[in-house]
Amino acid sequence: MTSTEHVEITGHLMDSGILSRVLDDIRQYGGDWVIERIDVGHEASDMSTATIKIWTDDDDDLQRLLMRLQTHGVNMVDPGEASVTVADTDGVFPDEFYSTTNLETRVRVDGRWVAVDNPEMDCGLVVEGEGDRTRVYTLPMSDVKAGMRVVCGAAGIKVTVPEVAKSSESFGFMESDVSSEKPQAVLVRQVADGMRDAKDNGKKVLWVGGPGVVHTGASPAMVALVNAGFVDVLFAGNALATHDIESALYGTSLGVDLAHGRGVEHGHEHHIRALNTIRKAGSIKAAVDSGVLSGGIMHALVTHDKEFVLVGSVRDDGPLPDVYTDVIDGQRAMRAKLADVGFCLMVATMLHSVATGNILPASIPLVCVDINPATVTKLADRGSSQARGIVTDVGLFLEQLAQELVPEYRRP
Repeated sequence: MTSTEHVEITGHLMDSGILSRVLDDIRQYGGDWVIERIDVGHEASDMSTATIKIWTDDDDDLQRLLMRLQTHGVNMVDPGEASVTVADTDGVFPDEFYSTTNLETRVRVDGRWVAVDNPEMDCGLVVEGEGDRTRVYTLPMSDVKAGMRVVCGAAGIKVTVPEVAKSSESFGFMESDVSSEKPQAVLVRQVADGMRDAKDNGKKVLWVGGPGVVHTGASPAMVALVNAGFVDVLFAGNALATHDIESALYGTSLGVDLAHGRGVEHGHEHHIRALNTIRKAGSIKAAVDSGVLSGGIMHALVTHDKEFVLVGSVRDDGPLPDVYTDVIDGQRAMRAKLADVGFCLMVATMLHSVATGNILPASIPLVCVDINPATVTKLADRGSSQARGIVTDVGLFLEQLAQELVPEYRRP
């Protein structure tokens, strides 16, 4: 006895290598396959389509395989109707729940195809309402409540992969290769164009930053970008904000004089004294409003009424009063700021970049910049297939980006 299904995939199957990865996954999940039809595009811009018969030893294995294949944009030829089960325990999905991708998703409920709100990977799908008022949305496991209707199995679900940019003049959205030897001026210009496009379309630019932004002396460049309106939301940890505030108050980052690149006397105390100053004020905004904090990235964000979410880690000093110390609360705060984001730039942080990539829809262009190649490849490895990596010094990159987007910018 075997369980069988026909699936199909459309895209640049050959030059992207996606068909090979699909077939490999089928075998790795204990299944087998036969390609029943394949139409290969003749031109580089042409799409190809393949119809594949797959089978496994039992239906449970088939359902898990179908969910896995949907991460590549593979859909059932005849998806049928979604199966819904009521959760009976807070914080626990029903068995065989559908594990989501970050792709645009539709669910067939009561004969209607319903677009899923806020696509996000590694969540469940919750169904609310009936008829024309039916809503389907992703929900993390920690937030599910008993009584919620949760989609189970892969039936009745279709995903859509964002269109691949094939033009040599484009940024190359959905190209997850890492750029280390390509002309950096070209890459900077393409990132700047992506940010301009997002702003021109009324969308927000999300930044994810680490303390390297401050350590490399790039704070003035980022302040210029905030002032020019190219930073709408910032996700970071305690470190970036603390070192930025230390720099504004003492001119140092972890006790190192940023103007001369050397340690200063008693400089090792500066970061903890900066933390204490803000904690005494009550918040970063209160410190800005009172004049205690008069410069730096956090000052610029507060001055221009921009949003930021700071989520802490077990190694944090202080931390700053604005930092979420419960990571689940921090995740919820980050998700709440994703509305209308049209471009994301990640700089000098591995953990926050991966965390943000996990909650972003695949439709949002994503660029990760870091001196460490491992950082910029981890995003694609963990499912953020739209990520584009640039291996370079973050300080130099932000200086060039500021000069591209803010022509009047001059390094202090």
